[in-house]
Amino acid sequence: MALPTSRPSASGRPIEPGRAGDAATSARRSAASPSASGETGTVVRLPRPEQASSITHHLELVDQQLSEVLADLHHLWSTKLAPAGESADVLGEDDLPALLDTLVHSGGKRIRPVMAHLGWVSASGQARGIGHADVVRVSAALDLLHAFALVHDDVMDESTSRRGVATAHLHAAELHRRTGGQGRAERFGDNIAILLGDLAHAEADALVAGLPEELRRIWRLLVIELVYGQRRDLTGSAAGRRDLTHARQVARLKSGAYTVERPLQLGAAAARAPEVVSAALATYGQEVGEAFALRDDLLGVWGDPSRTGKPAGDDLISAKPTVILALAHERTTGAARAMLSKVGTPDLTVDDITQLQESLQECGVVAEVEDRINRHVAEALAALDSSALDPDGVRELTVMAHKIAWRDA
Repeated sequence: MALPTSRPSASGRPIEPGRAGDAATSARRSAASPSASGETGTVVRLPRPEQASSITHHLELVDQQLSEVLADLHHLWSTKLAPAGESADVLGEDDLPALLDTLVHSGGKRIRPVMAHLGWVSASGQARGIGHADVVRVSAALDLLHAFALVHDDVMDESTSRRGVATAHLHAAELHRRTGGQGRAERFGDNIAILLGDLAHAEADALVAGLPEELRRIWRLLVIELVYGQRRDLTGSAAGRRDLTHARQVARLKSGAYTVERPLQLGAAAARAPEVVSAALATYGQEVGEAFALRDDLLGVWGDPSRTGKPAGDDLISAKPTVILALAHERTTGAARAMLSKVGTPDLTVDDITQLQESLQECGVVAEVEDRINRHVAEALAALDSSALDPDGVRELTVMAHKIAWRDA
């Protein structure tokens, strides 16, 4: 379903409810057409690309790198490790390398490898012809690390779908049932999914091991931040945390830094960026990362399952300590506040989710989150106003800020 609210446009006028992509288009139109009163707006005009984007070519090279990694893994797994003629028992043809191959090629936005590439371009790595192989390699590692994060996250959250299909742990559990496997099918599914995530992480680390020291340093920080953010997410849910400070830290580490800021930093490091460039990209990355996390929060409550690949109201069902729940805790009263206490419990019904969605809109939570997203995008784009950055990178990063902030999946 579409977000059930209007949100401010670049000129401060409301955008009618609709798909996030429609909102982004409306914001761009408003930014390009200031009002007669002379409003300048909070979101800058989107530039028109003067040449074909290099992103498509970059992702093609990343896919080639991933294909080489997965082919080598298949070979090692099936010919060097497996005893001759032995099958994978209940998994059959869906052994771990095949599952990983399917997961890596199951689609997704691929923001992380794109951001690594744009960090490299913005730091003039493309113009100076340095670090290209490194940024392709680390981008492939980011895709593999993301596969690890998704699989483990789905197990922890007991998610039933990912990108519109059954999650890895549910798929493995179903294979267990079909073949009459011994033991509990659910436990088997969780265990296989954990191993699948471990394998993806191992292959990502193997790619990074061959990179220069500075990229390995950033990679280590990225992974530790991701794990720390996930730990804060789990413990915050268990403790019923509803404070904004906690919610923002989880969002920044688990989503924002991991998705935007650190991949940009990796790309800039591959280009051996000077401090002035790194500082500008860091500010952009932090601000767009926050916008990404806030949009994630909105989609976790109001996202269309056919677009997000997750159940409606997923974050309410799992009681994730998001900015939305923190704001809801501050703003709701009476019946809405009582219903909010059911979030994360078996008592929460489908009707409760629908009513909570309406209540959170009515008390201004959605409008506040949209306003925060607008401000973060404006700050991010202001950081790009630097002659030290490559113009091609600035153009693409401007487009990406809008795509990330107003996406619908």
